[in-house]
Amino acid sequence: MSNLGRLEKIELRDIWKTEDRDFTPWLAQPDNMAVLADTLGIELEVEAEEKDVGPFRADILCKDVDDSSWVLIENQLERTDHTHLGQLLTYAAGLQAVTIVWIASRFTDEHRAALDWLNSATDDSRRFFGLEVELWRIGDSPAAPKFNIVSKPNEWSRSVGAARKNIETEALTENRQLQLAFWQEFVPELEAKSSLRGRKPSPKHWMNFSIGRSGFALGATINSRDNRIGVELYLGMEDAIGYFQALKEDCEEIEKSLGFSPTWQELPNKNACRIVRYLDNVAPLEKDRWPEYRNWMIEQLDIFDRVFRQRIKGLDPDEYIGAEIQ
Repeated sequence: MSNLGRLEKIELRDIWKTEDRDFTPWLAQPDNMAVLADTLGIELEVEAEEKDVGPFRADILCKDVDDSSWVLIENQLERTDHTHLGQLLTYAAGLQAVTIVWIASRFTDEHRAALDWLNSATDDSRRFFGLEVELWRIGDSPAAPKFNIVSKPNEWSRSVGAARKNIETEALTENRQLQLAFWQEFVPELEAKSSLRGRKPSPKHWMNFSIGRSGFALGATINSRDNRIGVELYLGMEDAIGYFQALKEDCEEIEKSLGFSPTWQELPNKNACRIVRYLDNVAPLEKDRWPEYRNWMIEQLDIFDRVFRQRIKGLDPDEYIGAEIQ
């Protein structure tokens, strides 16, 4: 008979001494955030840690990749308390659309009931999750985290399951099928050749990547209508034009660092801007050319990331808000 190990539950404080210096930075790492995202059924992108939201500071601020809505994560290594519940209500009141994720070692009955009531009393623009976190190991193995949902939005499991089923069974057009296939091949090659982390492939003509600051994103596009592919820095926030102007003031230095002159595009109707390089006169949906296109995109994404990542972190929003494009 085979010998089987025995699961042993580990005290959270044995691994994470503090919430802010140990647990929150651990959770914000991509691999660990992926475990949480799988539990919730939401694809998450970390925007910031210890971010001011009204009079409080959210432990982790994320975006829901599907709809770009805010996801705020509040952590406790102890049982839930009224103070944290008050913070969550403040977040929900101050944001138009938000998902609140409250993680604790244990939920009291009254706090679980409070989240259940909030999910029934608020509209679909505000969603509340309560999760208990545990640590387990077998023998001398490393401790492994486990998230257990104790409260979730009404009909959440059913709606997520239905959405997944629709995605799996939906009849895609030939173009959509090819787009999905392109990104399915693109993501593993990107992660093998670049420090950038890929997204879950979907049947779209574009894919975005984090560049380390909220409102900014790297993007790659395949446009079969215009027969071109492209790589861009996308600015999609309220003060996009101001930030765009700040970057354009240094366009000579930026273009020298890039090694080429990109197209600088204002998109005033979208309250957004982009800095993009296109490769024209291509056939994006011809599979024989895909290795060539993937190599070009990965090379350009790495160049954009190298040139812009630190530069955009240094932009001061107060200095450039309200700037006018000349």
